[in-house]
Amino acid sequence: MVARIATVAFQGIEVRAVDVQVQMAAGLPTFALVGLPDKAVAESRERVRAALSAMGLALPPKRITINLSPADLLKEGSHFDLPIALGLLVAMGVLPEEGTAGFVALGELALDGALAPVAGVLPAAVHANASGRGIICPEASGGEAAWAGEIAVVAAPTLLSLVNHIRGTQLLTPPRARLAEEAGGQPDLAAVKGQETAKRALEIAAAGGHNLLMIGPPGSGKSMLAQRLPGLLPPLTPAEALEVSLIHSVAGLLADGRISRRRPFRDPHHSASHAALIGGGPRARPGEVSLAHRGVLFLDELPEFQRPALESLRQPLESGRAVVARAAAHVAYPARFQLVAAMNPCRCGQLADAGLACARAPACGRDYQARLSGPLLDRIDLTIDVPAVSAADLALPPPAEGSAEVAARVGAARDRQRARFDRLGAATVACNAEADGELLDAIADPEPDGKRLLADAADRLKLSARAWHRVLRVARTLADLEACERVRRIHVAEALSYRRTGFVG
Repeated sequence: MVARIATVAFQGIEVRAVDVQVQMAAGLPTFALVGLPDKAVAESRERVRAALSAMGLALPPKRITINLSPADLLKEGSHFDLPIALGLLVAMGVLPEEGTAGFVALGELALDGALAPVAGVLPAAVHANASGRGIICPEASGGEAAWAGEIAVVAAPTLLSLVNHIRGTQLLTPPRARLAEEAGGQPDLAAVKGQETAKRALEIAAAGGHNLLMIGPPGSGKSMLAQRLPGLLPPLTPAEALEVSLIHSVAGLLADGRISRRRPFRDPHHSASHAALIGGGPRARPGEVSLAHRGVLFLDELPEFQRPALESLRQPLESGRAVVARAAAHVAYPARFQLVAAMNPCRCGQLADAGLACARAPACGRDYQARLSGPLLDRIDLTIDVPAVSAADLALPPPAEGSAEVAARVGAARDRQRARFDRLGAATVACNAEADGELLDAIADPEPDGKRLLADAADRLKLSARAWHRVLRVARTLADLEACERVRRIHVAEALSYRRTGFVG
């Protein structure tokens, strides 16, 4: 007899079905685990043996073979513990075969038989629902699985309670899908004094999902401004929240299985490696660009990041996907993020102040800014100078307009964009920054004098085709903020003012 338990393996956020086959045959007592398991899966033999022992059960003295099919797919992670244990219990006659049929099982076993939470329960539950199955998982992951829709979820705290539930001697309470409780409010834009130009650029970036680079001396408020961007963005739609949560589930970042409607904000340190930003490592984990999907990726001290790590951002910024290439397989993660970066104009940061700048100015500024390649800067829609805040500005009372007022205008602009995209049959496009090709031509065709201005500017500033399209996207956002149906010359002019064309000093 061969006992079979369904489980899953992960390639990125893609779920692959795995069949756990357990056979007990006469012969010398052995416990063989085959099917290309990694170290964590291979070690499950000892965890399973100890968990069964905690229940008062011992493996029979037979030749035990466990095959994880398909055998040519690499199996990674500790979530194979539970399906292996259930397969052994079915093969031993402790559980009826029909008790686990129609379920996908995953979970990690502690030595005392407790079930520990594992990563990837949400995509596994979505996969199980699509195939008409239920899911068996640890109790701590049950709320996460409940978000998959109308699906049977068996969430057990221990292996013993799960066995009793399947045998009908105990009833486990179905888990409930819950939203995360957002701790505290977002930082308010009213706390930033002065910097009206930077606030304007931040509003434009929020309204259209545009990439933003802020250049200014230390203490000018660049980080403060970036931290207030999430408070201007509309909450995630239900579809976006599920999309983001799938990535966070695979990364093991869904606390108590709760889904948040707040947009992600990731701010990695400038020592982050290529793998940390894009994804990778021995198990090809999602990187910061994917964890910031549908949210904001803030890179402070941009030139201090490793050059290969910065250059690796170019492809995700264009395609919205982060591809991790391995000899065995290619793993792709969604990475539709909004890049916000900040930097000093030079290493000392005081390039614009002759009294404070170092002796190498302005050459130090050229060398420092040269760490950023032209192709990367070409992908940034808005580049602004953030000057030092004067004492007079600091002495002023707080601004009358805060995040709530700006967020209302941003929300209205986003609503106009969403209605326009729905009308044009492009419901999957979320904001102007994602519009391309014929869709961009349809929504951002300027008036004749605006076209002439853009053509003249492109010739004089030597704008690339990419820069041309990014100017049009920003101009469309400026028109949306003013509730204008057509892009006018003034919108094109302001969009052009945010293009970086050379050395900033």
